[in-house]
Amino acid sequence: MDTDTLASTARLTLRLHREGDLGRLVSIYSRPDVARYLLEEPWTVESGRAQLARRLGRTDLAEPVAALALVVEREGSVIGTVSLWRTEQERRTLEIGWTLDPEHGGRGYAGEAVAAALQLAFARDDVHRVTAQMDARNTSSARLAARVGMRQEAHHRQDFWSKGEWTDTLVFAMLADERLPQQGETGK
Repeated sequence: MDTDTLASTARLTLRLHREGDLGRLVSIYSRPDVARYLLEEPWTVESGRAQLARRLGRTDLAEPVAALALVVEREGSVIGTVSLWRTEQERRTLEIGWTLDPEHGGRGYAGEAVAAALQLAFARDDVHRVTAQMDARNTSSARLAARVGMRQEAHHRQDFWSKGEWTDTLVFAMLADERLPQQGETGK
C-alpha cells in the first residue's frame, strides 16, 4: 500500500488527495447533477484548485478540530471522495460526506467506500458517533446511509438556504457500538 492509502476494500482504495487529482476531481464536481445537492456550485478549474488546496491539508483526525479528505480509487482512477471531519459541537463526534461520479453509480462503490470510511473512523478510540447530513432531495445518499447501517434521526424542514431556495435536511447517525463488524471480527 502507498503511504497515503488509509483503507482499501476488494475493489477500492481510499487515499489522501494528491496534486495530480485536480483534473479528475474537476471532471466529477463540475457536473451539475453532482453539484446539485452540494453546498458549492459546480467546480471550475480555478475553484477546483482552491478546493484541492484545502483538501490536501485534511490528512488526519488527531486534532480536536480536524478533517480527513480521501479520494476513492477504482483500478487507479479517481471515482469519488469521502470526507470525515470532527464537529465543533462534540469532539467525539465525526461527520461524514461522500460524492461519487455518476458514471460509476449503481455498482455498490459508494456504499463500499462509505462503509470503509466508517470502519476507519470507528477504529479510533476517541470516536463515539458519526453523523451524515444531506439535502433531503438526495434520495440516493439517504438510501446509501441506511444501507451502510446509519439510522435516520431527523428530517428538518426548510432549515437551510442553499442556492436560492430553502431546503430540507436529513440527519443520519451511527454509534461506535452499532457499526458492522470488520471482516474477521465477531459481533457483540
